[in-house]
Amino acid sequence: MKLKPKLAMYWAASCGGCEVSLLNVGEKILMVDRVFDIVFFPCIADFKYKDVEALSDDHIDLCLFNGAIRSSENQELAELLRRKSRLLVAYGSCAHEGCIPALSNLTTAADTLEAVFVSNFSTANPGGVVPRTTTRVPEGDLALPLLYDTVRALDQIVRVDYYIPGCPPEPPRIWEALEVFVDAFVGGAELPAVGSVLGATDLALCEECPLERNEKRVPRFFRPHEIVPDPKVCLLEQGIVCSGPATRGGCGALCPRAGMGCRGCYGLLQGVVDQGAGMVAAVAAVLGVGSPQEEESAIEQTIERATSSIVDPAGTFYRHSLAHSLLRRRRPSITPNEADEGS
Repeated sequence: MKLKPKLAMYWAASCGGCEVSLLNVGEKILMVDRVFDIVFFPCIADFKYKDVEALSDDHIDLCLFNGAIRSSENQELAELLRRKSRLLVAYGSCAHEGCIPALSNLTTAADTLEAVFVSNFSTANPGGVVPRTTTRVPEGDLALPLLYDTVRALDQIVRVDYYIPGCPPEPPRIWEALEVFVDAFVGGAELPAVGSVLGATDLALCEECPLERNEKRVPRFFRPHEIVPDPKVCLLEQGIVCSGPATRGGCGALCPRAGMGCRGCYGLLQGVVDQGAGMVAAVAAVLGVGSPQEEESAIEQTIERATSSIVDPAGTFYRHSLAHSLLRRRRPSITPNEADEGS
């Protein structure tokens, strides 16, 4: 009897939506069970790290790794699963590009802990106690993972074979990507080139968005609660920030179809170095302020007023891609406290 290929899925620094998304393929999950033996999937069954450590190298045929790397534990498991897996897939935006966890690269680990455990208005912590990596108790030392100052995408820590983007990936695209591996493991089909992005297109999201574009200029931008958009017209041309021009297609433009600007979760387009910079260029292209007759100083003030209507530019333009951007992180004056600081 031919042995089934082995499947693993792990959840690092992320919200957990990617774990649930795998179940959203509906009845096709039965096909996953029919094709694969699940050897590590802590979200759905009681697996232990020692179970993975006991496996021989390359024992796992396919590992879907979701979540960014923001702690020593995340890095340890990324390195372990890389060693134990023939194919390692960065599954979802956090593993792909850092996503929301990487926005903490705008500050430090210490400041993050202080904000969560001390200064948060909903936190009662008069002693100002924050988690420590080691705490001595009568029974011995208790340890927690080290929280890194810099959050990284999976391929900034280990070699990655394939990418499945999305926050989380959309069910039709998940199955489309999984079929690639099923056809290879069961049918003997050839796998795509290493480094390929699966379950997505090579075109901008705008190419699959049905909203009408007219190259209209806008004098300012609006937050979603400030405007009721025309359901048939490009959101960017209505002054709603939409990252479609700088984002890879594949999701079906679900957010713009619902009147919500694309947030960029399917990642940067092929050949683009910095998704946020691409989005800044797209915003500049629709901004219609100033005229040749105005003084330069007056034009600058008008532009400043218009761009100030974009609240939180870093969180808007780099919501999903900061870890992989040219910026990568803010450069504060800190004493490095992480093992990977030099990488």
